[in-house]
Amino acid sequence: MKISERSLGLILALLLVSGCGRGSGKKIASSGKDRSFTADTGFTGVKRYTSLGHLSVESTFKNGVKEGITNMYYVSGNLSHTSWYSNGLKEDTGKWYYEEGQLFRATPYRRDTIDGIQVQYFRSGMVKAKIGFKRGLRTFFIQEYDLNGELLTTYPQLIISVKDDYATKGVCSISLGLSDNSAEVKYYSGDFGGGVFDTVRSVRIKTINGTGTFILEKTGIPQADSVDILASILTLYGNNYLVHKKIGLPYKDLKQIRN
Repeated sequence: MKISERSLGLILALLLVSGCGRGSGKKIASSGKDRSFTADTGFTGVKRYTSLGHLSVESTFKNGVKEGITNMYYVSGNLSHTSWYSNGLKEDTGKWYYEEGQLFRATPYRRDTIDGIQVQYFRSGMVKAKIGFKRGLRTFFIQEYDLNGELLTTYPQLIISVKDDYATKGVCSISLGLSDNSAEVKYYSGDFGGGVFDTVRSVRIKTINGTGTFILEKTGIPQADSVDILASILTLYGNNYLVHKKIGLPYKDLKQIRN
């Protein structure tokens, strides 16, 4: 009988210890949940960066992410350009300045991408140029002005010539040039139907001294009856004046040979 009582007592003691262990575990978990804890998500405030001993960048952060204005400076200490950030992305209008302080360029941003009409200025404050962008891609819109505010309208024309060797060699060659014989041009073929210049959807055409040439060969299989061409002409102001042309092909089975 004594052995049974001892056994019973041991069993009860073990159950009690086990129960206390479970209870203490719940209590610890509960006390952990009651604690308030906020993770360190980053710096909030203004950071300043120097280069060669001069202030070069001044950025505003919120929780480690750019939020608000960022200024960049010339070595002289004068303002170079400003950008506005929202949750780490460029928004609104970025502004660039001549070192003397006049506005040089205003560029619209939407979600870190150029979108809208970029405006350039002379030191006098007069508008120098307006250039169109759509979701980061150049549109064909461009207007440039002289110092008197007059719109510039004289740009070189795109000259296209086709050499037909289809019957003898099974190819047609297309040459591209400018009416003023300028070499400051790049040519592309691709899909420009959306009114934008997308380098991902275009192919650079081999160009020598301002003349671009590409070859289309006979395939015996129906192909597109035209090819889209774009000329990117460098203007006197250093902008790119875009000219888009659709060239009709004399045969319906021609395919462009990659350069």
